[in-house]
Amino acid sequence: MEIHHTLAAQVKKHLSEPGLPGPVLDTFLQSVSSHYYSMERDKRLTEHAFEVSEKEYQDLLSDLRRENDLKQQSISKIKAVILALDANSQSENHGEELLDVIQFLERQIIKTKILEEELLKAKEIAESSSKAKSNFLSVMSHEIRTPLNAIIGFIHLLSTDPYLQTQEDYLKAINISSQNLLNLVNDILDFSKIEEGKIEFLYTKINIKNLIHEIKLANMFKANERENKITVMLDEDLPSLVMGDEVRLSQILNNLISNAIKFTHRGQVLIEITKCSESAEYHTIQFVIKDTGVGIPSEATAIIFERFTQANSEIDRQYGGSGLGLSIVKKLLELQGKSITVESTPGKGSCFTFSLDFAKCAEAEQIQTGSKAKINHDLSGIKVLLVEDVYINSVMARSMLINWKADVDLAENGQIAIEMCKQNTYDIILMDLQMPVMDGITATLKIRDFNTEIPIVALTASSSFETQIDIKNCGMDDFIAKPFNPYVLFETIKKKVSKSLTA
Repeated sequence: MEIHHTLAAQVKKHLSEPGLPGPVLDTFLQSVSSHYYSMERDKRLTEHAFEVSEKEYQDLLSDLRRENDLKQQSISKIKAVILALDANSQSENHGEELLDVIQFLERQIIKTKILEEELLKAKEIAESSSKAKSNFLSVMSHEIRTPLNAIIGFIHLLSTDPYLQTQEDYLKAINISSQNLLNLVNDILDFSKIEEGKIEFLYTKINIKNLIHEIKLANMFKANERENKITVMLDEDLPSLVMGDEVRLSQILNNLISNAIKFTHRGQVLIEITKCSESAEYHTIQFVIKDTGVGIPSEATAIIFERFTQANSEIDRQYGGSGLGLSIVKKLLELQGKSITVESTPGKGSCFTFSLDFAKCAEAEQIQTGSKAKINHDLSGIKVLLVEDVYINSVMARSMLINWKADVDLAENGQIAIEMCKQNTYDIILMDLQMPVMDGITATLKIRDFNTEIPIVALTASSSFETQIDIKNCGMDDFIAKPFNPYVLFETIKKKVSKSLTA
């Protein structure tokens, strides 16, 4: 029988006489031996468990120490960032504990949220102010353009009727004053549209030689009044036709030329146009407007393109103007990726230079330059529905159309216009937009429900971007801004009616 070594030693020590062990003793010894083995096994397991626990404890302790070190480093970095971002925090007593830092950050977050709310309120106020300004300008545009339309229209009618020679100067004075007022309104509205990013460029065919001739004629009266001579020098290599925005180009040139005339007395204004270069798709053309006028001091050349700015206050009092013309010129060029330069000597004159890229025109047609042939203003056989609620404007427009031998019916609002369109056949409708009972946009939408062919042209005192979008979306074919040029009105009617008849 094999028993535990410790028990065997005890048996050997205390039971040395032979023959004593028997079955009962053997069973007892086996039981005790088994307990010894169990105790030894339990001891080894306990020691092993202790060793494992000790190792895990040491590992855990090491991890905790590392985490604590990282925490302290993070707190130090956060505090450093806080001190860098907020100089006032240097005076605050931040403890070493993370809780102190968290509380400080909470205070900063609250401050930031308050600031964000204030900025949001300021943004809403600014947007509301901008919208109010836009609405105000739109309303004022309509209110100013409406009487101007009548004034300019009746001036045209008076000039075509026989009148006393002594009245000629009065008519010219009224015409100049009305055109100056119109230019002022246009400058203010255009600058507002540019600031709001609502300027769009419409590219059409341009005969630059003809355009310059027309601009020269338009400025001749003012030039003669100032005893100035306008000279035009055109490069022989200028293309007959190019693609560009004729309206914006005319606006730029008219601003520069009228400025040159205004600041020159008994002198000369030179308009020089040269083709600089040519690529596969574009012509680059340079425009130079030079005068022999009062000139600009060197210290003022940097500010004359700023809005509402003149070279000095004396100029404002002596020559007038809104101080927006050159600013509009600069911004219109910048929107096309171009710039303008000025060279000037006080007492000797100024020279403005800019260039523009024009897309080549696919058509190789040649257009004769020079003065236009006299237009025969004859609208015989054309039946027009004029929709206009302002009495003085309806009288003026109707008189103009009758002078051109058109057959004219008048409707005072959109609702009447719809009924007249259902009962009669018209070649074209001239539609005002803002009217009582029913406006022009709504009337056009209803007319288009039963007649999609008749040309409808808006006559509007509001030329805002939103108005142009509404005009296009409601189904109108074109618009003419009030106060309108009689010749533009005549040409538009002829073109729209001719297109409608050949469609």
